Amino acid sequence: MKLAFSTLGVPGLPVADVIRLATAHGYHGVELRAHPEEPVHPGIGPAERADVAAEFKAGAIEILGLAGYARVAAPGDDTAVLAEIRELLDLARDLGAPFIRVFPGAGTDQSPEEADATAARRLGTAAEYATEAGVRILLETHDSHRTGADAIRVLGPVGHRQVGSLWDVMHTWLGGEQPSSTYAALFPYLGYVQVKDIASAEDTTPLPLGAGVLPLTECVELLSRAGWDGWLCWEYEKRWYEEAAPLAGLLGPGREHLARLLNESA
Repeated sequence: MKLAFSTLGVPGLPVADVIRLATAHGYHGVELRAHPEEPVHPGIGPAERADVAAEFKAGAIEILGLAGYARVAAPGDDTAVLAEIRELLDLARDLGAPFIRVFPGAGTDQSPEEADATAARRLGTAAEYATEAGVRILLETHDSHRTGADAIRVLGPVGHRQVGSLWDVMHTWLGGEQPSSTYAALFPYLGYVQVKDIASAEDTTPLPLGAGVLPLTECVELLSRAGWDGWLCWEYEKRWYEEAAPLAGLLGPGREHLARLLNESA
């Protein structure tokens, strides 16, 4: 498996510094948070996109994916949501990134059936453009659809190879789902896996990998036994928790922890 980290852990950091951190600590790639607060987002122009792609290529670091914020199950008209997804797909294509991340984001005034149908309809429409762009759309286990069982209610009806899943191990755990159940549900659709660690369900402040309660060992073992050869991406949510320790000093030990888990499960 390849190892990456998300720029959510180093908010606002210039691209050159992100690449430097990845190289210095032995990561193969980076997930870019695609938000206007960050250096890379859908609003940048063609020249900037070309420069970013060239910087990553020169540094021999892959852009794993773009973490976007489109909410595919949200109530309202499809047009704005589909436009947001298309902008992300265009940016990913220009940067050479294989994946974009979207959220479910169903509203509290929707029935689960309505939210599932809305998400499936939008993802099915977006899948056609994703095919043209050569990029895969990944629905993250998050918010209204935080478990694998929730996610497949959407992914199953879509049934398109360009639409898959992003397994966030914190959200499936918070949803009370065992890793084996999540894996069984998501494996046919799995794009990559976001790893992290927290103290408890009540305190989700990010911790160094291995210092909290999330079942990272079990998750890595499941993936290894299945021969899955994708990406593990450390999403350290520093952007939302100012009191959390800086990620830069944790990247080396974090990579070593993941490498140990991979060696032990080999």
